Amino acid sequence: MDLDELRSLITRHARPDMTTAIDGVLISKVEQPSPPSPAMSGSVLALIAQGAKRIALGDRVYEYRAGQYLVASVDLPITGHFTEAGPERPALGFGLILAPATIAELLLQAAPGDLPPVGGGAPSGMAVSEAPAEFVGAVIRLLRLLDRPRDMAVLAPLIKREILWRLIAGEQGAAVRQLGLADSSLSHIARAVRWIRDHYTQSFRVEDVAQLSGMSVSAFYRNFQAVTAMSPIQFQKQIRLQEARLLLATHPNDVTGVGLRVGYDSPSQFSREYRRQFGAPPSQDAARLRGSTLSPAPALV
Repeated sequence: MDLDELRSLITRHARPDMTTAIDGVLISKVEQPSPPSPAMSGSVLALIAQGAKRIALGDRVYEYRAGQYLVASVDLPITGHFTEAGPERPALGFGLILAPATIAELLLQAAPGDLPPVGGGAPSGMAVSEAPAEFVGAVIRLLRLLDRPRDMAVLAPLIKREILWRLIAGEQGAAVRQLGLADSSLSHIARAVRWIRDHYTQSFRVEDVAQLSGMSVSAFYRNFQAVTAMSPIQFQKQIRLQEARLLLATHPNDVTGVGLRVGYDSPSQFSREYRRQFGAPPSQDAARLRGSTLSPAPALV
């Protein structure tokens, strides 16, 4: 697989905020290895053109490098960092935000028998595969449009659909297809994930969230664990601690207040769980973060 043109396009058009002129398309250029940092994955396809990255999700670890892509079918709390990057050979990546509505439209257009049936259980919310040549070729053609603004409005949506189709029909297609099916196990878990994210400061009963997701408690717990590598309560804890770290970056002198804002009634429990997650107590980590800018943007690219 020849990635030279892809590397050249990413190098030429990379911006600090990873955005491009094409809606939903991200590119990144990182010139030094980074320490592991927490973030939300987003629902995204990420293709590495150069370098390597390691992602931890619960007790699972994913590594992907040049010529490989990672799919996150649900917005998940992760810890990630580039393991291969340098000024002479920066890490280069491409990302495409996954839109369930577009995936659903493609599934409706597929002829019977074009795709294998989707299994009943929820797949893992994250997976890594080798990128086929035709997949990489479509990504290159999409990024070429950054040099041809006149063609972008008409051709970019068509090429994005091609990339999604190749993703749907590829090795990780089962998870991506479930993302586009309103009644799939993955969609039910994604609904629960969104609810927990929106209400992360509140205590909840797993039975109530299972009912919201339209599943029995046993099926919900089993599928939630399969997708996120965490229990629902562990997931909520990850969200709380990540939100606390974002708040501490801008309110470093209000550790107790930050703990209360993210749902901790006990300052000692907040400090204990924060230290376990980030390797330092909140006050010490806040001092280190002072002046830093932490972003909740997708962190896989």
